[in-house]
Amino acid sequence: MWTVESRGRMAKIRKKLKRYPTDLTDEEWEVIAPLFPQPSKRGRPRKTDLREVVNAIRYLVRTGCGWEMLPTDFPPWQTVYWWFRQFIRRLLFNTIHDIAVMMDREKAGREASPSASVVDSQSVKAPSAKERGFDPAKKIVGRKRHIAVDTDGRLLMVNLTTADISDSAGAQMILDGLRKRWPWIKHLFADGAYDRGKLMDKAQFLDFVIEVVRRIEGKEGFHVLPRRWVVERTFGWMTRWRRLVRDYEQRLDVSEAMIHIALGSLLLRRIAH
Repeated sequence: MWTVESRGRMAKIRKKLKRYPTDLTDEEWEVIAPLFPQPSKRGRPRKTDLREVVNAIRYLVRTGCGWEMLPTDFPPWQTVYWWFRQFIRRLLFNTIHDIAVMMDREKAGREASPSASVVDSQSVKAPSAKERGFDPAKKIVGRKRHIAVDTDGRLLMVNLTTADISDSAGAQMILDGLRKRWPWIKHLFADGAYDRGKLMDKAQFLDFVIEVVRRIEGKEGFHVLPRRWVVERTFGWMTRWRRLVRDYEQRLDVSEAMIHIALGSLLLRRIAH
Protein backbone atom coordinates (compact mmCIF):
# COMPACT_ATOMS: atom_id res chain seq x y z
CA MET A 1 0.00 0.00 0.00
CA TRP A 2 1.29 3.48 -0.89
CA THR A 3 1.81 5.36 2.36
CA VAL A 4 4.17 8.15 3.37
CA GLU A 5 6.55 5.56 4.86
CA SER A 6 6.51 3.31 1.78
CA ARG A 7 7.09 6.26 -0.55
CA GLY A 8 10.10 7.30 1.50
CA ARG A 9 11.45 3.75 1.47
CA MET A 10 11.06 3.48 -2.32
CA ALA A 11 12.85 6.81 -2.78
CA LYS A 12 15.85 5.44 -0.88
CA ILE A 13 15.82 2.27 -3.01
CA ARG A 14 15.79 4.27 -6.25
CA LYS A 15 19.00 6.01 -5.20
CA LYS A 16 20.73 2.60 -5.21
CA LEU A 17 19.59 1.80 -8.75
CA LYS A 18 21.84 2.69 -11.66
CA ARG A 19 19.25 2.83 -14.47
CA TYR A 20 15.65 1.71 -14.11
CA PRO A 21 13.33 1.29 -11.08
CA THR A 22 12.89 -2.38 -12.02
CA ASP A 23 16.60 -3.21 -11.73
CA LEU A 24 17.61 -5.62 -8.99
CA THR A 25 19.43 -4.09 -6.06
CA ASP A 26 22.45 -5.87 -4.59
CA GLU A 27 20.34 -7.01 -1.63
CA GLU A 28 17.64 -8.48 -3.90
CA TRP A 29 20.15 -10.30 -6.10
CA GLU A 30 21.83 -11.77 -3.04
CA VAL A 31 18.53 -13.44 -2.08
CA ILE A 32 17.83 -15.12 -5.43
CA ALA A 33 21.30 -15.61 -6.95
CA PRO A 34 21.77 -19.16 -5.51
CA LEU A 35 18.62 -20.30 -7.36
CA PHE A 36 20.01 -19.58 -10.83
CA PRO A 37 22.02 -22.10 -12.84
CA GLN A 38 25.74 -21.88 -12.16
CA PRO A 39 28.29 -21.64 -15.01
CA SER A 40 29.39 -24.99 -16.36
CA LYS A 41 32.96 -26.05 -15.61
CA ARG A 42 33.19 -27.50 -19.10
CA GLY A 43 32.85 -25.94 -22.51
CA ARG A 44 32.77 -22.27 -23.41
CA PRO A 45 32.66 -19.83 -20.46
CA ARG A 46 29.35 -18.04 -20.01
CA LYS A 47 29.48 -14.42 -21.15
CA THR A 48 25.91 -13.41 -20.27
CA ASP A 49 25.27 -11.84 -16.88
CA LEU A 50 22.08 -13.50 -15.58
CA ARG A 51 21.40 -10.55 -13.31
CA GLU A 52 21.15 -8.34 -16.40
CA VAL A 53 18.85 -10.91 -18.01
CA VAL A 54 16.51 -10.74 -14.99
CA ASN A 55 16.66 -6.93 -15.08
CA ALA A 56 15.60 -7.00 -18.73
CA ILE A 57 12.70 -9.40 -18.06
CA ARG A 58 11.43 -7.30 -15.15
CA TYR A 59 11.68 -4.15 -17.31
CA LEU A 60 9.64 -5.84 -20.04
CA VAL A 61 6.87 -6.95 -17.67
CA ARG A 62 6.70 -3.58 -15.89
CA THR A 63 6.65 -1.39 -19.00
CA GLY A 64 4.73 -3.75 -21.30
CA CYS A 65 7.16 -3.31 -24.20
CA GLY A 66 7.89 -6.01 -26.79
CA TRP A 67 10.96 -8.22 -26.72
CA GLU A 68 12.53 -6.46 -29.70
CA MET A 69 12.01 -3.08 -28.01
CA LEU A 70 14.20 -3.77 -24.98
CA PRO A 71 16.77 -0.98 -24.47
CA THR A 72 20.22 -1.60 -25.88
CA ASP A 73 21.92 -1.41 -22.48
CA PHE A 74 20.45 -4.84 -21.73
CA PRO A 75 21.80 -8.01 -23.37
CA PRO A 76 20.44 -8.69 -26.91
CA TRP A 77 16.73 -9.47 -26.81
CA GLN A 78 17.31 -12.88 -28.43
CA THR A 79 19.63 -13.79 -25.53
CA VAL A 80 17.15 -12.50 -22.96
CA TYR A 81 14.31 -14.47 -24.51
CA TRP A 82 16.41 -17.66 -24.73
CA TRP A 83 17.22 -17.50 -21.03
CA PHE A 84 13.59 -16.60 -20.26
CA ARG A 85 12.47 -19.85 -21.90
CA GLN A 86 15.13 -21.78 -19.99
CA PHE A 87 13.93 -20.31 -16.68
CA ILE A 88 10.32 -21.26 -17.48
CA ARG A 89 11.32 -24.87 -18.17
CA ARG A 90 13.07 -24.98 -14.80
CA LEU A 91 9.96 -23.45 -13.10
CA LEU A 92 12.39 -20.87 -11.74
CA PHE A 93 9.94 -17.97 -11.59
CA ASN A 94 7.43 -20.12 -9.68
CA THR A 95 10.16 -21.16 -7.25
CA ILE A 96 11.41 -17.62 -6.65
CA HIS A 97 7.86 -16.39 -6.08
CA ASP A 98 6.94 -19.17 -3.62
CA ILE A 99 10.16 -18.68 -1.64
CA ALA A 100 9.49 -14.94 -1.55
CA VAL A 101 5.97 -15.62 -0.22
CA MET A 102 7.29 -17.76 2.63
CA MET A 103 10.09 -15.31 3.48
CA ASP A 104 7.70 -12.36 3.49
CA ARG A 105 5.26 -14.20 5.73
CA GLU A 106 8.05 -15.05 8.19
CA LYS A 107 9.24 -11.44 8.11
CA ALA A 108 5.70 -10.38 9.06
CA GLY A 109 5.78 -12.78 12.04
CA ARG A 110 3.53 -15.44 10.51
CA GLU A 111 3.99 -19.11 9.66
CA ALA A 112 5.69 -19.75 6.31
CA SER A 113 2.77 -21.82 5.03
CA PRO A 114 -0.70 -20.21 5.22
CA SER A 115 -3.76 -21.90 6.68
CA ALA A 116 -6.42 -19.82 4.90
CA SER A 117 -6.88 -18.48 1.38
CA VAL A 118 -9.15 -16.21 -0.66
CA VAL A 119 -10.25 -17.29 -4.15
CA ASP A 120 -11.45 -15.12 -7.05
CA SER A 121 -11.09 -14.67 -10.81
CA GLN A 122 -10.45 -11.91 -13.34
CA SER A 123 -11.31 -11.87 -17.05
CA VAL A 124 -8.87 -10.04 -19.34
CA LYS A 125 -8.63 -9.51 -23.07
CA ALA A 126 -6.17 -11.83 -24.81
CA PRO A 127 -5.60 -10.63 -28.38
CA SER A 128 -2.74 -13.06 -29.11
CA ALA A 129 -4.12 -16.19 -27.44
CA LYS A 130 -4.70 -19.24 -29.64
CA GLU A 131 -7.80 -20.19 -27.63
CA ARG A 132 -10.15 -17.58 -26.21
CA GLY A 133 -13.58 -17.59 -24.64
CA PHE A 134 -16.39 -15.10 -24.07
CA ASP A 135 -17.26 -14.06 -20.53
CA PRO A 136 -20.92 -12.95 -20.77
CA ALA A 137 -20.87 -11.29 -17.34
CA LYS A 138 -17.91 -9.01 -18.12
CA LYS A 139 -18.46 -8.84 -21.91
CA ILE A 140 -14.82 -9.81 -22.48
CA VAL A 141 -13.31 -12.12 -25.08
CA GLY A 142 -10.06 -13.56 -23.78
CA ARG A 143 -8.74 -15.50 -20.81
CA LYS A 144 -9.70 -15.80 -17.17
CA ARG A 145 -7.22 -15.70 -14.29
CA HIS A 146 -8.30 -17.87 -11.38
CA ILE A 147 -6.16 -17.06 -8.35
CA ALA A 148 -5.85 -17.92 -4.68
CA VAL A 149 -4.13 -15.56 -2.24
CA ASP A 150 -3.41 -15.68 1.47
CA THR A 151 -5.26 -13.39 3.87
CA ASP A 152 -2.71 -10.61 3.26
CA GLY A 153 -2.99 -10.80 -0.54
CA ARG A 154 0.15 -12.78 -1.44
CA LEU A 155 -0.42 -14.96 -4.50
CA LEU A 156 -0.49 -18.68 -3.74
CA MET A 157 -1.87 -20.24 -6.92
CA VAL A 158 -2.90 -19.14 -10.40
CA ASN A 159 -4.81 -21.10 -13.03
CA LEU A 160 -5.39 -19.70 -16.53
CA THR A 161 -8.35 -20.74 -18.67
CA THR A 162 -10.45 -19.36 -21.49
CA ALA A 163 -12.87 -16.68 -20.30
CA ASP A 164 -15.96 -18.86 -20.81
CA ILE A 165 -14.93 -21.25 -18.01
CA SER A 166 -17.04 -20.62 -14.89
CA ASP A 167 -15.48 -19.48 -11.63
CA SER A 168 -16.43 -22.69 -9.84
CA ALA A 169 -14.94 -24.91 -12.59
CA GLY A 170 -11.67 -22.97 -12.54
CA ALA A 171 -11.58 -23.13 -8.75
CA GLN A 172 -11.66 -26.94 -8.82
CA MET A 173 -8.21 -26.91 -10.44
CA ILE A 174 -7.09 -24.32 -7.89
CA LEU A 175 -8.04 -26.71 -5.09
CA ASP A 176 -5.86 -29.48 -6.54
CA GLY A 177 -2.88 -27.13 -6.74
CA LEU A 178 -3.36 -25.72 -3.25
CA ARG A 179 -3.46 -29.18 -1.70
CA LYS A 180 -0.10 -30.06 -3.31
CA ARG A 181 1.80 -26.78 -2.89
CA TRP A 182 0.30 -25.42 0.34
CA PRO A 183 -0.87 -28.49 2.27
CA TRP A 184 -1.67 -26.60 5.51
CA ILE A 185 -4.50 -24.58 3.97
CA LYS A 186 -7.88 -25.63 5.35
CA HIS A 187 -10.16 -22.59 5.05
CA LEU A 188 -11.15 -20.81 1.82
CA PHE A 189 -13.10 -17.57 1.36
CA ALA A 190 -15.03 -16.94 -1.87
CA ASP A 191 -17.99 -15.03 -3.29
CA GLY A 192 -21.41 -16.36 -4.25
CA ALA A 193 -20.25 -17.55 -7.69
CA TYR A 194 -18.38 -20.39 -5.97
CA ASP A 195 -21.41 -21.72 -4.11
CA ARG A 196 -21.85 -24.70 -6.47
CA GLY A 197 -22.46 -28.34 -5.65
CA LYS A 198 -19.52 -29.88 -7.56
CA LEU A 199 -17.04 -27.43 -6.07
CA MET A 200 -18.35 -27.92 -2.54
CA ASP A 201 -18.20 -31.71 -2.94
CA LYS A 202 -14.63 -31.56 -4.16
CA ALA A 203 -13.65 -29.17 -1.37
CA GLN A 204 -15.08 -31.57 1.19
CA PHE A 205 -13.23 -34.49 -0.43
CA LEU A 206 -9.92 -32.57 -0.24
CA ASP A 207 -10.61 -31.49 3.36
CA PHE A 208 -11.28 -27.80 2.60
CA VAL A 209 -13.91 -25.60 4.21
CA ILE A 210 -15.29 -22.93 1.83
CA GLU A 211 -16.89 -19.88 3.44
CA VAL A 212 -19.00 -17.85 1.00
CA VAL A 213 -18.83 -14.10 1.67
CA ARG A 214 -22.00 -12.62 0.17
CA ARG A 215 -22.92 -9.03 -0.57
CA ILE A 216 -24.84 -7.15 2.09
CA GLU A 217 -28.54 -7.26 1.24
CA GLY A 218 -30.21 -3.93 0.66
CA LYS A 219 -26.94 -2.03 0.33
CA GLU A 220 -26.41 -0.45 -3.08
CA GLY A 221 -23.23 0.75 -4.74
CA PHE A 222 -19.65 -0.11 -3.89
CA HIS A 223 -18.79 -1.34 -0.42
CA VAL A 224 -15.84 -3.26 0.98
CA LEU A 225 -16.59 -6.89 1.82
CA PRO A 226 -14.66 -8.74 4.52
CA ARG A 227 -11.83 -10.95 3.20
CA ARG A 228 -12.81 -10.49 -0.45
CA TRP A 229 -11.21 -7.04 -0.74
CA VAL A 230 -7.79 -8.65 -0.27
CA VAL A 231 -7.88 -10.56 -3.55
CA GLU A 232 -9.16 -7.49 -5.40
CA ARG A 233 -6.12 -5.58 -4.16
CA THR A 234 -3.90 -8.35 -5.56
CA PHE A 235 -5.50 -7.90 -8.98
CA GLY A 236 -4.68 -4.21 -8.64
CA TRP A 237 -1.03 -5.03 -7.90
CA MET A 238 -0.93 -7.21 -11.01
CA THR A 239 -2.35 -4.63 -13.41
CA ARG A 240 0.19 -2.01 -12.31
CA TRP A 241 2.61 -4.10 -14.40
CA ARG A 242 1.61 -3.09 -17.90
CA ARG A 243 2.31 -6.47 -19.47
CA LEU A 244 -0.53 -7.83 -17.31
CA VAL A 245 -3.17 -5.21 -18.13
CA ARG A 246 -4.10 -7.58 -20.95
CA ASP A 247 -2.89 -11.09 -21.62
CA TYR A 248 -0.54 -10.56 -24.56
CA GLU A 249 0.99 -14.05 -24.50
CA GLN A 250 0.16 -16.91 -26.85
CA ARG A 251 1.22 -19.64 -24.40
CA LEU A 252 -0.34 -20.23 -20.99
CA ASP A 253 2.99 -21.06 -19.33
CA VAL A 254 4.46 -17.74 -20.50
CA SER A 255 1.43 -15.83 -19.23
CA GLU A 256 1.67 -17.55 -15.84
CA ALA A 257 5.39 -16.76 -15.66
CA MET A 258 4.68 -13.06 -16.26
CA ILE A 259 2.33 -13.04 -13.25
CA HIS A 260 4.91 -14.72 -11.01
CA ILE A 261 7.62 -12.29 -12.17
CA ALA A 262 5.48 -9.25 -11.33
CA LEU A 263 4.25 -10.33 -7.91
CA GLY A 264 7.53 -12.03 -7.02
CA SER A 265 9.37 -8.77 -7.74
CA LEU A 266 7.09 -6.85 -5.37
CA LEU A 267 7.68 -9.37 -2.58
CA LEU A 268 11.41 -9.51 -3.21
CA ARG A 269 11.76 -5.76 -2.85
CA ARG A 270 9.77 -5.81 0.37
CA ILE A 271 11.92 -8.63 1.78
CA ALA A 272 15.29 -7.15 0.88
CA HIS A 273 14.49 -3.62 2.02
